[in-house]
Amino acid sequence: MPILWKRTMLALLILSITPRKSDGELEQWCVADEQTPDDELQMALDWACGKGGADCSKIQVNQPCYLPNTVRDHASYAFNSYFQKFKHKGGSCYFKGAAIITELDPSHSSCQYEFHP
Repeated sequence: MPILWKRTMLALLILSITPRKSDGELEQWCVADEQTPDDELQMALDWACGKGGADCSKIQVNQPCYLPNTVRDHASYAFNSYFQKFKHKGGSCYFKGAAIITELDPSHSSCQYEFHP
């Protein structure tokens, strides 16, 4: 009986820490792929904040997501902004291979990444 109880508790723990939307679907964010070179990230970031229509106001100087001031961090924020805004309208988290989906909330300190069910 103790082994069954331990397995049940472990299963409940795993289920409780996995982020899920109310309909049971996993929460997802779009972030820069660690393997993508900065020059490719910069091009994708420029598109996302320009023609792409992402809200990049929070990665400007003196805003909550400006630091750390790296291309990778700013691209992650912009990619996610675009993805959350357009995922139900045909938008994706691709950016010519520069981005990936994560189920771990990338928010940090004062920088909160959007999530829209």
